[in-house]
Amino acid sequence: MDILQRIYDMTAFGELLATPSTLIMLLLAALLLYLGIYKRYEPLLLVPIAFGLLLANFPGGQMSVVSATAENGLLDRSMIEIATEYGIMNLLYYALIKTGLLPPLIFMGVGALTDFGPMLRNLRLAFFGAAAQIGIFTVLITAVLLGFSLPEAGALGIIGGADGPTAIYTAIVLAPHLLGPIAIAAYSYMALVPVIIPLVVRFTVSDAELRINMKEQEKRFPERVKIHDIRTLKIVFPIVLATIVALLVPTSVPLVGMLLFGNLVKEIGTDTNRLFSAASETIMNTATIFLGLCVGATMTAETFLHRDTLTIVAGGFIAFAISILGGIMAVKVYNLFAKKKINPLIGATGLSAVPMAARVANEIALRHDPRNHLLQYAMSSNISGVIGSAVAAGVLIAFLS
Repeated sequence: MDILQRIYDMTAFGELLATPSTLIMLLLAALLLYLGIYKRYEPLLLVPIAFGLLLANFPGGQMSVVSATAENGLLDRSMIEIATEYGIMNLLYYALIKTGLLPPLIFMGVGALTDFGPMLRNLRLAFFGAAAQIGIFTVLITAVLLGFSLPEAGALGIIGGADGPTAIYTAIVLAPHLLGPIAIAAYSYMALVPVIIPLVVRFTVSDAELRINMKEQEKRFPERVKIHDIRTLKIVFPIVLATIVALLVPTSVPLVGMLLFGNLVKEIGTDTNRLFSAASETIMNTATIFLGLCVGATMTAETFLHRDTLTIVAGGFIAFAISILGGIMAVKVYNLFAKKKINPLIGATGLSAVPMAARVANEIALRHDPRNHLLQYAMSSNISGVIGSAVAAGVLIAFLS
């Protein structure tokens, strides 16, 4: 009987039965795995997050992230001490996440996979990516009124930028204790872009506006300035923009700078092809794995199951919807004064969910007019939204940290 008792004590069954809240977190992990694997909602990050959540909530496994406090002095300990006393996941979290290393690495990979050509050919459309950031600041103000501190409200509002790495990076700096729910909200709503954009468009855009054909508008009102050497422009653009951003919003350089560096090694071509391959494949994939696992490991029952989490999830949806609405309304206002009309779907793609938002807008336009291909125009606003959300994050960090 003594042997049987020891075997039972070795297992996690006793602690699981004693803490029903842990069972809820395991069910949440199973739900996220289902959404990532079978529904294919952002599987590249949702699956690691869900599995990290699963591992963190098995009692005794030492795979959950422990918050640093004055009592445990985690921030003053060496990495070896953290790994020895608190487990390997805490080592990864404090070395890779708490330092803010992984989100910029992912941004470098995003830059290497992004073609700025559509934005450079349609620069006037890029301004609607800035208009779509209104959701960030609207939710920030609302969160403060609901009782969140300014740093917490800033971390919550950035979900409206629809960019997972940006939301995670901002949460790490401003409100690390909210990292888990913010990451889940950001990536969940990114996966629901094909649902949220059509929902907002349905109630805000008329059929006549949806039928505005951008190619016909280009024929009627051709651009006065022609780009003669697009390759040179693509190489110069990230260098110039990085310089401008570094001078105006230095706190956004870790994200925007790495995004533009990744794009630069892509555009140079053969001479930097090995750097491009590493940034877009090896480094980005490795960073994505560790980011997902570590974020999931922060989501224990003690840190996740409370009122603020539900508020964050609801606030994330509102931020998304307002950002889409802000871009649409900016186009509508522009069309009141311009001869060359713009399809409001271009404004709806001012989110950072590249290229998903642009594809969704293109599909909506084609349903109303099979000749109305908006993808290259929507990508202009979509790409500028990536840069805009990263700059907005830098502004929030500068003012609130």
